[in-house]
Amino acid sequence: MTDTIRVFAGDCTITTDGDTHGQRRGEVVAILKPDDTLLVHDVDGYQPVEWLTRAETAHASLDGDSFTLVAATDDHRVRVDCHACHGISRYPGSVAGIPVGACPHCDGTLTRAKGTVSCLGCREEYPIPRRASIGTETCDCGLPTMHVERGAEFELCIDRDCGTVFEAVRRRFHREWDCPDCGADMRILNKGSIIAGCDRYPDCEVGFGIPNGMIVDSCDCGLPVFRTSTGRRCLNTDCEMFEDGRSEG
Repeated sequence: MTDTIRVFAGDCTITTDGDTHGQRRGEVVAILKPDDTLLVHDVDGYQPVEWLTRAETAHASLDGDSFTLVAATDDHRVRVDCHACHGISRYPGSVAGIPVGACPHCDGTLTRAKGTVSCLGCREEYPIPRRASIGTETCDCGLPTMHVERGAEFELCIDRDCGTVFEAVRRRFHREWDCPDCGADMRILNKGSIIAGCDRYPDCEVGFGIPNGMIVDSCDCGLPVFRTSTGRRCLNTDCEMFEDGRSEG
C-alpha cells in the first residue's frame, strides 16, 4: 500500500494551542505526512513556522477554494486556516533508505531503512535483522543476500521464504551444547527470539538467548563464548567466569 504525502499551499493563518495573540499569517506550504506529522513552512530558512510530530489526531477539511488543517495531541494543537488557496496536491511517499539493489519483480530500486528492505516500485517489504549487512551477492530468486553473524556466519536471502535466520542457526547448533544444569541436549527454539533451551523442559527450565556475534571460544561451563559488539560473553550471561556476562579481556 502506497503512503501519501499531502501538500497544501496558500495564504494562511497559523494558530497554536488556541492562542489568537500568537497567530501568524503568510503565504505558506503545509505538509501532512502519513504518520500525522504536520509541518508548516514559509520562505525563511529550513525550520518550519510551526509543526507537530506524529499527532494523535490530524485531519484536513476542504471547502471550495480554502482548507483547514488541524493536528493535536493531549497538550498541543496546531490549526492552519486558508484564506486564499494556491494549490492542494498528493504525492506518493516512502521512507528514504540506502539503495541495496534492484527488485527482481518490477526492476524498481530496493532501499534499506529501519530494519526493512523495501521496493520503491512494487512496494514489497522484507524485514531483516538490524545488524545484518547487505553486499553485492544475490539469491537464486534475484533478491540481495545478507550477511548475519549469529554464533556463526550465515549468508541468507533477505526474503524469509528462501530461508530464515532461525532455520540456519538451528541447522548449525541444534543439540550442539549440553545443559549446564542437567546435561541434556540444548535445542534451538524460536520463542519470539532465537534461544537455546534444555531438552528436558519443563522439568528443566534452563534457556539462553543466542546473541548477535561469533562464537570464538568455549567456556569452562561447557557453553560457547561469543564475541559481540559489547565484548566477549558466555552464552549464559550469569556465568561465574564472566563479570556481568562479559570477560574483562
